[in-house]
Amino acid sequence: MKNSKILIAIMALMFVFLIGPFVVIIISSFSNDAVMRFPPRGFSLQWYEKVLNIQMFQTTFWMSLKTGLAATFTALLLGVPVAYTNVRFRYPGKNVLELFFSSPAIVPGLVIGFSLLRFFIYVTQVPILLGLYLGHTAILFPYTVRVVSASLRNFDPGIEEAAVSLGSTPLHAFFAVVLPNIRSGLVAAFILAFITSFNNVPVSLFLTGPGVATLPIQMLIYMEYYFDPTISALSSILIVLTVIIVQAAEKLLGISKYM
Repeated sequence: MKNSKILIAIMALMFVFLIGPFVVIIISSFSNDAVMRFPPRGFSLQWYEKVLNIQMFQTTFWMSLKTGLAATFTALLLGVPVAYTNVRFRYPGKNVLELFFSSPAIVPGLVIGFSLLRFFIYVTQVPILLGLYLGHTAILFPYTVRVVSASLRNFDPGIEEAAVSLGSTPLHAFFAVVLPNIRSGLVAAFILAFITSFNNVPVSLFLTGPGVATLPIQMLIYMEYYFDPTISALSSILIVLTVIIVQAAEKLLGISKYM
């Protein structure tokens, strides 16, 4: 009994530690003070109205959305065949190649961002927008490979082999049998990759430039000059949207087993 009380107390402390910052942000977003304060002295929705009226937040939101969607689709297009190859086949150097594919998720984001910046400037000299898209694709690739690989390992390969034995080509069996059966894993990979891209700071910090910025970078810039609850309001909106998307996907597809 004593041990159970200790475990409950530890779980309660961890819950407060993990959830507490979000509660503070959400509550402070309704403050009527001119500066961020907790607890707030009064209630107001003015900061939410301000968020919706600030042009730079609107512009960078669409930039983050378009970059995240483009990079996520590209990472999936590249990650699905790589995951399929790693799960279904054995070949020399497989373990080394898997480690190499995982490197963007292991190496610190600041190192990746700086390396990509130097590569794009001195070697390829690509435009800023294209560099941002390629950088996000690189950091999302390992997430798609891992999630899709987990989904493929849960799929019985005998079903695919049965389709081939009945006259289907391997390519047709892949599209007609494999992909429909791992759609939950594909959705999980898409959601995880998109959220990672949308919220990314280290890589975006190096790859953005004049006229090109993502929403998280714009939020950092805003906080350098203002300390009002506007960022709390914007953060609360992002928190709620993220929770809704993840919970909806979980209820419909049960994606938690892949993430």
